[in-house]
This record gives sequence, structure tokens and C-alpha cells, in this order.
Amino acid sequence: MGPPVASPSLFGDALVMADGARLPLHAWLPPSPPKAIVVGLHGMNEHARAFLQDAAARFTSEGVGLYGYDQRGFGGAPNRGIWAGHEAMAADAAEAARLIRARHPRVPVVMMGESMGGAVLLVAGASRTPPPADGYVLLAPAVVGRASLGWLARNMLDLMVSVVPMMGVVNSAPGFQPTDNMEAWQRWSRDPLLIRNTRVDAIAGLVDLMDAAVAAAPRFRAPALLLYGGQDRLVPAAPTRRLLSALPDPARQRAGFYPEGYHMLLRDTRGDRVARDITAWSMDSRLPLPSGSEAAARAWLAA
Repeated sequence: MGPPVASPSLFGDALVMADGARLPLHAWLPPSPPKAIVVGLHGMNEHARAFLQDAAARFTSEGVGLYGYDQRGFGGAPNRGIWAGHEAMAADAAEAARLIRARHPRVPVVMMGESMGGAVLLVAGASRTPPPADGYVLLAPAVVGRASLGWLARNMLDLMVSVVPMMGVVNSAPGFQPTDNMEAWQRWSRDPLLIRNTRVDAIAGLVDLMDAAVAAAPRFRAPALLLYGGQDRLVPAAPTRRLLSALPDPARQRAGFYPEGYHMLLRDTRGDRVARDITAWSMDSRLPLPSGSEAAARAWLAA
């Protein structure tokens, strides 16, 4: 993040940050005044529209407005492919919440992050200047920090960062299926804004973010809903369980589990259940989730 040059603003179809960075903003609003607002942060190497377009109608049909912005280094934001640093990304999340809350001052504002976006929100929410949000939805948050990597992977990453930091690594993982929605998966795989070769230093930056998210968990005290799928092979179950045990307020920090769910929960063929849970929780975080995923989470955690 560069030095301040202007006051942050919501200008047309972009969030303009204090350093002048223009982050493309997408909005899906119901026809009547929204009952709640959800602000989405996408995952690694993608962008807001890819993350949210499949679920948008499910949110607006429940009277919930949905916003999403391209984070620094991704989509249509500046310096595509260059890792901005998790401090800057967390500061952007706080500023986005302030700007969007100013547009909708009388309804709950909930921050929602998938994978990398969830890790950014953990860091932001535990910071000294957290987003002015009423709650957080964490969709399979990326918490596979260095402690979850084997010694060989850690040492190889450190060596590559020092020797070839700008080298691109093709995004592929044997057997990885992000969703059971083949149409969404094919559209995602052809997306021209998807980053397909990730710089080594960006991978290291993501690992640093995940380390920071893990460290932030005990200080993260805001209301939260963590959602996870039993078929997720990108964010393993073990670090997700550890994250849930580290969160300090079980009464206000709840979990939902979808046994058939994949990493991209909102894009799954049964993503409507996930969307309904999120919209219901966004409007009243005290009520049970309509899908029954909390009972499934208790059984999963007890297994």
C-alpha cells in the first residue's frame, strides 16, 4: 500500500483507497430496501464476480444486498498477480466495510470471506482497527499455515522465495475438485481474469497470511459463522478444527458443516442451503441455521 493521497471513497463501480488504488466493486441489491448487507472477499487468484455471481440471486431473493470487490493484485485491481501483503488487504477490508456501511447505515453489515478472503477477515477482525461489521462469515477460511506444512514444503518454499521469487507456478493440485457444480467449475476454469500462474513470492505471501490468521484467532472476538464442507480437499479438516477450537467465544462464533460440500460452497449444486444459512444469520445471528448444518458441525467435531 502506497502513501495516502486522498480520502477513501466509494466512487461508481469501485472502492478508491487512501493510496489511490481502485478496487473494482460489484453490487447485487434487492428491489426493496435491504434487510442486511453482505460484503464478500474472494479467494486466491480469482475475483469478486467469480466468487459471488452464482449466489447473488439467492441473497437478493431473501432481501439481502450483496457486495464484492477485487482485492489488490487480483481481478481488475491494480498490480494483478503481485502480492500486496496481508496488512494492506486487511486495511482494505476495514475501509470497504466503512464505505459500504455509510451507504447502508440502518441495516446489519456482515463481512464474508472465502478461503483467502476468510483469512484476510480473521486478521482484519482481530486488528486494532477492525471493520465496522456486525459479524463475519468465514467460508472454508485458509488457515494452512507453516505449522500445517511438512518440513520439506516449508524449506522448499523458503528456498524458492530467496532464489526465484518471481517465477510462476501453474495452479494445479492432483485430484482437486473445487465444486460438484460442473457448469460453475468449467466457467471458472475458462475465466480470463483467473490467475493461472502464481508467483512464488505470492505463494509465500499467502502462507504468511494464513500464519497471521491462525495467530489472530484467539483475539478474534466478533460474532462469526464458520462454514465448511466435508469434501473440501484444499483446506484440510485438521487446521479448520484447530481454528474453531482457538476462537474465544463459542456462544457467538458458530459453525455449520455440509457433508457433501466442496471448497466453493456457494457454487455447489446445493449452494442454496449455504446461502440461506448465511442470509438468515446475517439478519439475525441468534437464530438457528435453517439447514440444520450446526447439528452436522457438532457431530463432525465430536467424531
